[in-house]
Order: sequence, then C-alpha cells, then structure tokens
Amino acid sequence: MSAPRKLAAILAADVVGYSRLTAADEEGTIARLKALRRELIDPSIAAHRGRIVKTTGDGMLVEFASVVDAVRNAVESQLGMAERNRPFPPEQRIEFRVGINLGDVVVEGDDLLGDGVNVAARLEGIAPPGGIVLSLAAWQQVEGKIDLAVEDLGEQNLKNIVRPVRACRIVLGAPGPANAAPASPAAPRLSIVVLPFASMSDNAAEDYFADGITEDITTDLSRIPDSFVIARNTAFTYKGKSADAKQVGRELGVRYVLEGSVRRSGSRVRANVQLIDAESGAHLFAERFDCDRADLMDLQDETTARIAGAIGAQLIDAESRRSLKERPTNPDAVDLTMRGWSVLHRAPSRESLAEARALFERALALDDRATDAVIGLAYSYARAVNSGFTETRDVDLARATELVARALRFTPERATAHWVHGVVLRALKRFDEAAAAFEQAIALDRNFAPAYGSLGDLVTWLGRPEETIRLNEQAMRLSPRDPLVGNWQFDIGVAHFYMRDDEQTVKWLLRARTSNPQLPLVPALLAGVLAHQGKLDLAQAELTKALQLSPWVTSIASIRRVMPATDPQMRARDEEYLSTLRLLGMPDE
Repeated sequence: MSAPRKLAAILAADVVGYSRLTAADEEGTIARLKALRRELIDPSIAAHRGRIVKTTGDGMLVEFASVVDAVRNAVESQLGMAERNRPFPPEQRIEFRVGINLGDVVVEGDDLLGDGVNVAARLEGIAPPGGIVLSLAAWQQVEGKIDLAVEDLGEQNLKNIVRPVRACRIVLGAPGPANAAPASPAAPRLSIVVLPFASMSDNAAEDYFADGITEDITTDLSRIPDSFVIARNTAFTYKGKSADAKQVGRELGVRYVLEGSVRRSGSRVRANVQLIDAESGAHLFAERFDCDRADLMDLQDETTARIAGAIGAQLIDAESRRSLKERPTNPDAVDLTMRGWSVLHRAPSRESLAEARALFERALALDDRATDAVIGLAYSYARAVNSGFTETRDVDLARATELVARALRFTPERATAHWVHGVVLRALKRFDEAAAAFEQAIALDRNFAPAYGSLGDLVTWLGRPEETIRLNEQAMRLSPRDPLVGNWQFDIGVAHFYMRDDEQTVKWLLRARTSNPQLPLVPALLAGVLAHQGKLDLAQAELTKALQLSPWVTSIASIRRVMPATDPQMRARDEEYLSTLRLLGMPDE
C-alpha cells in the first residue's frame, strides 16, 4: 500500500553562514541559537499552530495548519531576529532564510517528504538573508488576508525541481516608525538580472530574436551553482525603458546587471554585451560577439552559448574580487570556493593549481559540505596529472578519485561534477568511461565548453582525431577566452600529429604556446616533430624548454608512460616520435 499523502503548508528555514559563525565562535553561536529557539522561534511556531517536522544544526522544517499561519510566523520571527541582531556587527548576526510552499506531501510517520517539501527548501535557498520567499500557490492563499508588500520574482528554475516555480518575496519593513521605508535585504551573491536585449535591426518584427536570446541567457545563467537570476517576466518589465543599472539593482535586489543589443543581418549576428556592478555602476565586462550561421536556431543557440559562458566566468571572478575586498581576513567557505574557481579560470600552471587547491582546502575546513570546493579540489589534482604538473601522480589520482566520488554523491545533477569525473577517469586511462562522463556533462549543460574540449582530447586516443578537431573548435566557439584554450589548441595539434600532418601540428602547437606558455607537453611534442622535419637545432631548443617546464620529462620511458594510445597505427606513430627524441640525445631510461 502506498504511503498516505496530504496538502500541507511547509516552511523551510536555515541559518545563513552557519559554518562561518561556528568556526569563529562555536560555543557562543550554538548558545545564541538555542536561546533564539527557546525565546522567539519555537514559541512563535506554537502560537501559529505549527509543528516542527525535523531540525538540523542550522535549520528546520515546519508544517502549519494554513499558509496564513506559516507567513505570520515567518514575519514575526524575522522581525524579531532583526531586532535581536541590532547589538551585533554584521559578521556576527544570526540571520535566517525562509521558504514557504503549499504543496502535496508524502506522510511517513512524523516525517514529510516529496516535491511539496523540496520546493519549500529550494525557495528558502533563493531567499536573501533575513528574507521570506513564497511559491505563487502559497501567496494565493495569503493575498488579501495579510497586509504585506510583495515583490514578484517571476518563474524560478529551482535545483532538482522539474518545472519552473513562480515565486514572490515578502518585503519586510524595518522595525521603527510606522512610515519607515521597507528594509532592503542584502543582495545574494551571484545575483543578476538580464535586461531585455535591444534589437538594432531595421525590421521591428525581429524583436523576437533579441527576446529569445535574452530568455536563453537568463536560463543558462540560472545553471551557475548558487546563482540568483531574476526571472524573465520580471526582467521584461524593463523592456523599451531607459534603465539605470544602480536603480535596477536596488529595485530587484541584485548585485549585477547584464544588458546588451543584437543586430541581425541575414545569417550574421552581432551582439554587444555589458556586465555592470549594480552597486557602483562600474562596467566589469564589455564584449562584442559575432556569429555567422545559416540556420536561425543554430545562430541563436551559438550567440546565447558564447555570451552565457563568458558572463558566467566573469560573474564568479567579479564576486571573488568582491569577497576578497569585503572579507579579506575572515572569508567563509563560499568566498573561498569562489576564489578557488577564480584561480582555476586562469591558464593552468603548477602555481595556479596549487593556489586553487589551498583555497578549496580552506573552504572545506570551514564547511565539509561545500560541494563546489570538493569538485574544484578534485579537478586541481586531476588537471595536475593530465598537464604534467606533478611528481606524485598516483597520490594525486587517488585523492582526486575519492573527492569526485564524494561530489557525485552530493550533486549527481551537476554538470561540473561529471566533467571533473571524466577528467579523473582520463588521467586513469579509463577512456570509455571518461567519454561517457563528458557526454553526461554536455547533456546536462549544452553550453559547457570544457566538456566539449575534454571529450575532444579523449576521442583522439579512441582513434578518432578528426572528431577531436570538431569538438575542440566547438569548445573555442563557446568560450574563446577560456583559460583552457591553450589545452584545446594543443589537443588539435595532437590530432594533426596522428593524422601525419606535421605542418598543421606545428601551427596548432605554436598557437597553444601563445595561449599558455606553461604547458610542458607543447615543447616536448614540438621537439619530436621538428626533429622529424630535420630541424635539429630548433628541436633541441624545444626539448630544453620541455625539461625546464616539467622535471618528469627526463627519458624516453618517462614520456612513453603518458602516451595513452592503444591503436596499432597510433602506437607506431608514437614510436616514430620517440625515435626522433633519441636523435636529440634523450636517454631511454
């Protein structure tokens, strides 16, 4: 017999920055939280006919007899919290986020499960500190019954929830005089609105093209972990208006504003895009994107993908700089994680990978549930192995394997986790499994350039170098300024090497060096190709560079260990290459 179900008003709440608070003062934080529960929160829940379903160290799930009761409890508790936080500096305040939903739930004993509960928990995740966010279904039960100001957030794409959820935020007035202006909660990190792109085409009927790109960018930016993206319906209220970015930021409670224009002429599109800091009005990023496609859908997809990929990286880098400036001595796990990924956005080198690794380790010391830090740490170890930036290959691979398994348990829906899993499997030479992991990452995020590049690298070793060129060119179209561009260009050079086109091999290897001079395998392969062409002096100079960049490039055997080809023709090509290194004086062992 199936478990019983019912319609319930569900409230989910948790403490903002709990790990940071306990790391700074564990005993004091726990004591204050217990006092708040005893003196404010639990009595308010009881007074409004609520039942605490479950608690965690920093949060709780509560069932109410009605949505009106749930909202009254949330407002009373949040206003009481604001008053009690007054004596404390911002970094010591205990603030809750609250999400409320009316939905169908599964009853298992005293516990409640199902989408009705999950939606409440996800709405809590997008609420600002000290704020309350409701589903539209919940607000419809309250409207006209409670005198509250509400901001429509439009449809939200919530993590692990199949359909978008229409949401609204209660605007709480600050305690004080009756006419006091409503308080504006601090904007969430990585919060952004994509304003409707202006169509610069002569034909006004082509507005739909600009609107489509705006909507797709909004959807794609929503995939960034922990991002808060204003929904399309709200953003489009600004269409056709001259909007000041600072004012928009205040009205919508976001830190960043993305605006732009699109001009389409036949099969060509030019898009101009600006990312603006809504607090200062400063332009953080300005770029022009040119695309040329015969198919209209392909054209829109490519324009969207390139913009979303570039802006996603810029958002994380901008927020990393902000956190470093605002909280340089006491950063929490989220800040440290963003700083780690910001470092990974540089061209990979031995130094940058070590720096990122240290930041992720610090983040996990504060919060061992920081999944993005787990993913980043796994990537830093696997990338070090794949790029030749380590002398402890087996130790690094064991650590990367453990970390990525942990990340996949936590977030099996995260494209980044599957991509890093593939990078680890690639380093372990489990190529078929790695290809499946990269394909899964692409299935979860069609604009994920690193997954295309990694799959491109891999298919060479599966005997399909022509496919490598196509996949890596797609990666560079999606993210032409990516720090991994040098790796993708190197992989195209390797593909040409196995296709026995020395001229194209040298051309792409030199491009890779321009993009990232620190890649040790570039001069190592160049040395062999140039020697094969009879350019022994140039080849010798390249081999010297390879030895300087990577201490493990010391012998024929050391290089053979990182040559993963199994196809007989490719192995024959490898042996030809190694024989040229012998001509340059490299020892066998």
